Amino acid sequence: QVQLVESGGGLVQPGGSLRLSCAASGSIFSIYAMGWYRQAPGKQRELVAAITSGGITNYADSVKGRFTISRDNVKNTVYLQMNSLKPEDTAVYYCNAVPTIRSYWGQGTQVTVSS
Repeated sequence: QVQLVESGGGLVQPGGSLRLSCAASGSIFSIYAMGWYRQAPGKQRELVAAITSGGITNYADSVKGRFTISRDNVKNTVYLQMNSLKPEDTAVYYCNAVPTIRSYWGQGTQVTVSS
């Protein structure tokens, strides 16, 4: 059973940066494509960045050029470097496989971008 634990969120001013981490238990982590998802209040959860087991990345248009997803298959960890943050990036951020696996959803980490 794989468990995912997100961390690194917080309150940041517009234009600031944060780095999120997603630590996975379980040795099968490396075979999955992984993604970072976010859910803002009153909105549906959306995929913002994805990375294949081989390191190929893809981004939502809204974050392209500002966010960078990476993974360390030895440490079983996925990262999301977020730069030039905007108020509309405010959301709870989750990691999960791509496509998602219901049992993998964790608690997420809150990111708030506000002055």
